[in-house]
Amino acid sequence: MFNSKSKTSFDETKAGSTTIIGAGTVITGNLISNGDIRIDGTLKGNLLAKAKVLIGAEGAVEGDIDGKQADILGRVTGKIKVSDLLHLHGKAVIDGDICAAKLQIEPSVSFNGQCQMGANVVELVKERNNAAAVNG
Repeated sequence: MFNSKSKTSFDETKAGSTTIIGAGTVITGNLISNGDIRIDGTLKGNLLAKAKVLIGAEGAVEGDIDGKQADILGRVTGKIKVSDLLHLHGKAVIDGDICAAKLQIEPSVSFNGQCQMGANVVELVKERNNAAAVNG
Protein backbone atom coordinates (compact mmCIF):
# COMPACT_ATOMS: atom_id res chain seq x y z
CA MET A 1 0.00 0.00 0.00
CA PHE A 2 2.82 2.41 0.84
CA ASN A 3 5.98 2.55 -1.19
CA SER A 4 9.40 3.29 0.30
CA LYS A 5 9.38 6.86 -1.04
CA SER A 6 6.43 7.85 1.15
CA LYS A 7 8.05 6.70 4.39
CA THR A 8 9.84 9.24 6.56
CA SER A 9 11.41 8.82 9.95
CA PHE A 10 11.06 11.20 12.88
CA ASP A 11 14.65 12.43 12.37
CA GLU A 12 13.85 13.56 8.84
CA THR A 13 11.36 16.22 9.97
CA LYS A 14 11.58 19.14 7.59
CA ALA A 15 12.80 22.46 9.00
CA GLY A 16 9.78 24.13 7.34
CA SER A 17 7.23 22.07 9.26
CA THR A 18 5.09 23.40 12.13
CA THR A 19 4.36 21.62 15.38
CA ILE A 20 1.09 22.50 17.12
CA ILE A 21 0.38 21.82 20.79
CA GLY A 22 -3.42 22.07 20.90
CA ALA A 23 -5.61 23.73 23.52
CA GLY A 24 -6.25 21.45 26.48
CA THR A 25 -2.97 19.58 26.00
CA VAL A 26 -0.44 19.61 28.86
CA ILE A 27 3.13 18.53 28.16
CA THR A 28 5.58 18.04 31.01
CA GLY A 29 9.21 17.99 29.89
CA ASN A 30 11.58 19.88 27.63
CA LEU A 31 10.84 20.33 23.91
CA ILE A 32 13.27 20.81 21.04
CA SER A 33 11.87 21.86 17.67
CA ASN A 34 13.72 22.28 14.36
CA GLY A 35 10.71 23.94 12.73
CA ASP A 36 8.09 26.45 13.83
CA ILE A 37 6.09 25.63 16.94
CA ARG A 38 2.71 26.90 18.13
CA ILE A 39 1.53 26.31 21.69
CA ASP A 40 -2.16 26.73 22.49
CA GLY A 41 -2.00 24.30 25.41
CA THR A 42 0.47 24.19 28.33
CA LEU A 43 4.16 23.31 28.35
CA LYS A 44 5.72 22.64 31.76
CA GLY A 45 9.35 22.62 30.73
CA ASN A 46 11.87 24.44 28.56
CA LEU A 47 11.49 25.05 24.84
CA LEU A 48 14.38 25.21 22.38
CA ALA A 49 13.25 26.17 18.88
CA LYS A 50 15.45 26.76 15.86
CA ALA A 51 12.69 28.69 14.09
CA LYS A 52 9.61 30.68 15.15
CA VAL A 53 7.71 30.22 18.42
CA LEU A 54 4.06 31.24 18.75
CA ILE A 55 2.32 31.10 22.11
CA GLY A 56 -1.41 31.51 21.49
CA ALA A 57 -3.76 33.58 23.65
CA GLU A 58 -4.71 30.52 25.73
CA GLY A 59 -1.20 29.02 25.63
CA ALA A 60 1.17 28.87 28.59
CA VAL A 61 4.82 27.99 29.10
CA GLU A 62 6.21 27.33 32.56
CA GLY A 63 9.89 27.27 31.68
CA ASP A 64 12.49 28.99 29.53
CA ILE A 65 12.08 29.72 25.81
CA ASP A 66 15.06 29.91 23.45
CA GLY A 67 14.34 30.56 19.78
CA LYS A 68 14.98 32.56 16.66
CA GLN A 69 11.72 34.57 16.65
CA ALA A 70 8.71 34.58 18.95
CA ASP A 71 5.15 35.92 19.01
CA ILE A 72 3.59 35.66 22.44
CA LEU A 73 -0.07 36.28 23.22
CA GLY A 74 -0.39 33.93 26.22
CA ARG A 75 1.46 33.42 29.51
CA VAL A 76 5.17 32.70 30.00
CA THR A 77 6.76 32.10 33.39
CA GLY A 78 10.49 31.87 32.72
CA LYS A 79 13.30 33.43 30.71
CA ILE A 80 12.82 34.26 27.03
CA LYS A 81 15.86 34.42 24.75
CA VAL A 82 15.27 35.27 21.08
CA SER A 83 18.02 35.91 18.53
CA ASP A 84 15.78 38.03 16.28
CA LEU A 85 12.37 39.67 16.94
CA LEU A 86 10.32 39.07 20.08
CA HIS A 87 6.76 40.37 19.69
CA LEU A 88 4.60 40.54 22.81
CA HIS A 89 1.00 41.38 22.03
CA GLY A 90 -2.61 40.95 23.02
CA LYS A 91 -3.04 40.20 26.71
CA ALA A 92 0.30 38.41 27.06
CA VAL A 93 1.66 37.98 30.59
CA ILE A 94 5.41 37.56 30.97
CA ASP A 95 6.95 36.78 34.36
CA GLY A 96 10.67 36.48 33.71
CA ASP A 97 13.66 38.07 32.05
CA ILE A 98 13.87 38.81 28.33
CA CYS A 99 16.91 38.80 26.06
CA ALA A 100 16.18 39.69 22.43
CA ALA A 101 17.86 41.35 19.48
CA LYS A 102 14.63 43.29 18.75
CA LEU A 103 11.57 43.76 20.94
CA GLN A 104 8.04 44.91 20.19
CA ILE A 105 5.55 45.24 23.08
CA GLU A 106 1.93 46.33 22.83
CA PRO A 107 0.44 48.43 25.67
CA SER A 108 -1.95 45.62 26.71
CA VAL A 109 0.95 43.30 27.69
CA SER A 110 1.99 42.65 31.29
CA PHE A 111 5.77 42.20 31.67
CA ASN A 112 7.52 41.66 34.99
CA GLY A 113 11.27 41.11 34.70
CA GLN A 114 14.46 42.51 33.27
CA CYS A 115 15.11 43.13 29.59
CA GLN A 116 18.33 43.11 27.59
CA MET A 117 18.20 44.07 23.92
CA GLY A 118 20.48 44.10 20.90
CA ALA A 119 22.18 41.47 18.75
CA ASN A 120 25.40 41.81 20.76
CA VAL A 121 23.56 41.10 24.02
CA VAL A 122 22.05 37.90 22.60
CA GLU A 123 25.51 36.67 21.57
CA LEU A 124 26.98 37.51 25.01
CA VAL A 125 24.22 35.55 26.74
CA LYS A 126 24.86 32.53 24.47
CA GLU A 127 28.59 32.67 25.21
CA ARG A 128 27.92 32.97 28.97
CA ASN A 129 25.56 29.97 28.88
CA ASN A 130 28.02 27.87 26.88
CA ALA A 131 30.85 28.72 29.30
CA ALA A 132 28.64 27.83 32.28
CA ALA A 133 27.74 24.49 30.69
CA VAL A 134 31.40 23.64 30.12
CA ASN A 135 32.53 24.74 33.59
CA GLY A 136 29.61 23.52 35.62
